[in-house]
Amino acid sequence: MEVVTGVLTGLVFKLGKLLVGEYNLQKGVKGEIMFLQPELQSMQAALKEISRSPSDQLDRQDRMWASEVRELSYDIEDSIDTFMVRCEGGQLAAPDGLRGFIDRSLDLLTRFRVRRQVAMDIRGIKRRVIEVRERREVYKIDGVGARPDAVDPRLLAHYTKVTELVGIDDARDELIKVLTDGSEASKQHGRVISIVGCGGLGKTTLANVVYLKIRAQFDCWAFVSVSQTPDMRRLFRGILSGLGKDINEETLDVKHFIDAIRKFLQAKRYCIVIDDIWDISVWNMIKCALPDNMGGHVIITTTCNFKVAEEIGGAYSMKALCHESSRELFYRRIFGNEEKYKCPDEHLTEVSDRILKKCAGVPLAIIMIASLFANKARDKMEWLEVYSSIGTGLEDSTDVENMRKILAYSYYDLKYHLRICLLYLSMFPEDTPITKNHLIWMWIAEGFVQCEQQGKSLFELGECYFNELINTSMIQPVYDRHEAMIEHCRVHDMVLEVIRSLSSEENFVTILNNEHSTSPWKMFRRLSLQNSMVHHDSTFPSMSMLQVRSVITFSSAFDLMPALASFRVLRVLNLKGSYLPQGCDLKHLGNLFHLRYLGLERTYSNELPDEIGNLRYLQTLDIKGSNIGSLPSTVVQLRHLMCLCVDQNTRVPNGIGSLTTLEELSTLYLCDESTDITEELCHLTELRELELFFWNNTLEKSLVACLCKLREIQSLVIWASGGEYNFDAWVAPRHVRRLQLQSCWFSRLPDWMTPSLLCLSSLWINVRELHQEELEILGRLPALHHLYLMLDHEKLKIPQRFVVGACLFPCLVDCRLLGFMGAVFFHQGAMMRLKHLAFTLYARDVREIASSDGSCFDLGLGNLPSLKDVIVYFRSGGAGEMEVEEAKAALAHVLEIHPNHLDYDIWG
Repeated sequence: MEVVTGVLTGLVFKLGKLLVGEYNLQKGVKGEIMFLQPELQSMQAALKEISRSPSDQLDRQDRMWASEVRELSYDIEDSIDTFMVRCEGGQLAAPDGLRGFIDRSLDLLTRFRVRRQVAMDIRGIKRRVIEVRERREVYKIDGVGARPDAVDPRLLAHYTKVTELVGIDDARDELIKVLTDGSEASKQHGRVISIVGCGGLGKTTLANVVYLKIRAQFDCWAFVSVSQTPDMRRLFRGILSGLGKDINEETLDVKHFIDAIRKFLQAKRYCIVIDDIWDISVWNMIKCALPDNMGGHVIITTTCNFKVAEEIGGAYSMKALCHESSRELFYRRIFGNEEKYKCPDEHLTEVSDRILKKCAGVPLAIIMIASLFANKARDKMEWLEVYSSIGTGLEDSTDVENMRKILAYSYYDLKYHLRICLLYLSMFPEDTPITKNHLIWMWIAEGFVQCEQQGKSLFELGECYFNELINTSMIQPVYDRHEAMIEHCRVHDMVLEVIRSLSSEENFVTILNNEHSTSPWKMFRRLSLQNSMVHHDSTFPSMSMLQVRSVITFSSAFDLMPALASFRVLRVLNLKGSYLPQGCDLKHLGNLFHLRYLGLERTYSNELPDEIGNLRYLQTLDIKGSNIGSLPSTVVQLRHLMCLCVDQNTRVPNGIGSLTTLEELSTLYLCDESTDITEELCHLTELRELELFFWNNTLEKSLVACLCKLREIQSLVIWASGGEYNFDAWVAPRHVRRLQLQSCWFSRLPDWMTPSLLCLSSLWINVRELHQEELEILGRLPALHHLYLMLDHEKLKIPQRFVVGACLFPCLVDCRLLGFMGAVFFHQGAMMRLKHLAFTLYARDVREIASSDGSCFDLGLGNLPSLKDVIVYFRSGGAGEMEVEEAKAALAHVLEIHPNHLDYDIWG
């Protein structure tokens, strides 16, 4: 039902726009629109009341009425959009003279016919609305409470502990013992473990923890996920990539992939995890690629199917969490209790235990329900209401159907706009990392994000929706390698199964894969083309594309893509990673007047047609990874464009400064011929994210002056070549999140770099000269996760040493300290979360530090409790060969005795 309420919200707004004078509607039509507005608002209120309950708890008549309203709403919106496009889209300015007179006359005649057609459509719509109203005479209205919109700051810590610590230690140790114990002779043979259990038990988590613990004992390793409908070429390509084998896979079939993997693994000890096997035939195919070497190997699989696990061998039944571990997980998610795991409100203890009994130790179920309570009052009656709503739950079994009830309850607890955004994720296959920014732009294109809040753009509002879905554990965040920013999200298989089912019921998404179409409806609204094993000829003749609003194709299904000319109201077209078939000629793009999102990333297209300028409503254009050398000049006509993603070798036309609605632009190439573009960049004052490739010393001052005018910037990435550039005159906005300024230098740490930069999480900065107090300023940046700090001390001959004191860099995960001419010391309590460290070190420092107190060389690396790997850029600094070797040996000793058994390299 949330699909209908979402459509109706935008529909009421659009009807209001039709009433303004610029549309010059025929007499009487405005009155009919004024009749429709309150009617649709009443329907919306009634639907909100209905959508509070799962569809299987609704009266059949209510469900039928809601379905009728849904299809009616779609049809109304399509009619209105078509009218607006034809009226607002307009034509290019007509020439002067007789030809211009003829063109203007034809345009007036066309507009008259359009207005007459919309009058007929509105009258027809009115009749349908009256019929729907007569079928249901009573509408009820109720309000919905507000929700927070910021990411829960405890989430990453909770997620790490949920997946690595809570209740998993014993199982991890047990599996490691099975896989690694035994005589040397027995280790020469391969060992296979198949972890089995229902969705949500943590099979993948356990496999990953074991894998990370033991993989260093082998020559090579890989971790791949399968899914229900696997693309075997993609799967084998993933194995090769994980093993570190580069191969040109474009012409390889499955047999050649198998041969390539066998050849690479021959005579090697390997460790491979195959996650989420649904069918034994898939395992039999994978097994062909894994040789039974005498050197020994480990294979770990996970599956929901006990029969599959038994046939694979080494079945290990995943156990549910015990009651104490369940409590720990539940309370930690709700209360953030880090020291003792008991309910701080005694009156909630009993109901908590009753809820946990229903969850039956399934971690996913516990997390989902706990996420509901994290934002609710500590009211016993409200908690009891949730308990009663879960149904039979999981107290008697861990049956998947019962699991769905818990997931569905969490779904229906979401606000309406979040439900429709979540349903859209059913467009993506299992185990697919979904790019955060692309997803939000698609939500916007579909109209799911509306009504800009004071001071927030549509994207920022969509980002709030995204964060809310993370906070409720409906989607899982995927951070960048520095754990600084969320780049992607994933949907747990069990959650995906629920939203797919709901999408099918609502005729929201139709999925075509190698099994069947998921929708029983004859009229499709959104298409997800996931596997080319569906026969094109038997599928599309019975399908009309006229009402399709979104199409997303995946690489294994690109040949299913219908001809672009068959679409009429398409808003989202995402062909990422697809070789375009002959029927999908881009020359027809110019006729997709409703298009808001065009994703051509890695489609290997050669050029965009000039007709791209006809897409006056286009908001997102992404051609990264394609072969498009330049954008057509008509791109500057796209006055609603908010996101433009191109490659650094793609040239943009003059006039880009007219795209004043742009919020995201990457990667803009600036060179000797880019003077005009640099000046035009100043006009793009709404930019939040900007990535530049810069190659021109003469543009340095004009670029810095331009960047000073872009005060909305949250992410600035500059790749500079051809010299070094002075950025002393630039001042960063206070809300900046990411700065990556390669080859851009500051004489000193800039004055604006203070702990008041609350959002700065990733920083790449080059500073000529740095002092201890300035390093401490960086250490007090509250959100900094990634730091790349390059100094010029080696060139300037400044042999200054630095100390990283206690409590500095509290969130830092990845740190690069380069260009230092003196050692850096780490005190206890500093960089408590640091995992990856790289630094410059001179031979003389090793000698001087060791001799200063008569003990062994020590930088305090042992004070970094989370450290995993270290890279040292070693400088001899004129020291003799023997001194260099002794210094390297002392350094290696310090790294080897670290309690975390570090991976390390000493370069130089």
